[in-house]
Amino acid sequence: MVTIRAEALTVSLGDQPVLHGIDAQFEPGGMIGVIGPNGAGKSTLARALLGLAPTQSGSVTIDGVPVASMARGALARQVAYLPQGQTLHWPLSVERLVGLGRLPHLAPFSRLAPADAAAIERAMAKTDVTAFRTRAATELSGGERARVMLARALAVEAPALIADEPLAALDPGHQIEVMELLAAEARAGALIVVILHDLTMAARHCDRLLLLDRGRIAADGPPAAVLDERRLAEVYGIRAAIDLSGSKPLIVPLSRKP
Repeated sequence: MVTIRAEALTVSLGDQPVLHGIDAQFEPGGMIGVIGPNGAGKSTLARALLGLAPTQSGSVTIDGVPVASMARGALARQVAYLPQGQTLHWPLSVERLVGLGRLPHLAPFSRLAPADAAAIERAMAKTDVTAFRTRAATELSGGERARVMLARALAVEAPALIADEPLAALDPGHQIEVMELLAAEARAGALIVVILHDLTMAARHCDRLLLLDRGRIAADGPPAAVLDERRLAEVYGIRAAIDLSGSKPLIVPLSRKP
């Protein structure tokens, strides 16, 4: 199990401050949704948690160890990462592309072991991409490609996963399947951090929401405590119909706030 802790985390990209004094702990056994409007700092937070964004001040630790001091291979075995908007340049087969998720476990120039092949099969089955294992990934639709990239991240079988907009380009059915899959991984003991724009999906499937606004934490807690009309108006500038009363929460943006 893995716990990630950000303390007083401040990040600038160029001369532009992006995150300001973020304090948050991400613990295993639950799915944590990071939400907020465009430009709020969601993707930068994901990258900072992995040591991929330079920090001005503050710290990120994984199980008490500073991320900045961890070897990249050791970090990759602890936390899998699914970035948004990945572009494929090489016509690898789906199976070989998913197999790249096993690289953190391999010594240089070594071959895949039976355990690696089994992990690849599990990841492809979970994401429903087994049927096109031999197809070139560059020939897939956007939605198919998104599922393959998720399979590559799952093939790492790391105890934690950070997924940046994993629902982008997916049809509604596969959006539901992906969220149910990630929730199941969390229930099995993994730490799942997922960046989302769909507030209904966030409310239905996440155990906790971290709402960012202009690089600061505007709210942090269970969906019912974070998603209310006043806060959505302040942070997103919208009016919304919100029903969190039943087992299937629903949030419908209605208009821009006047």
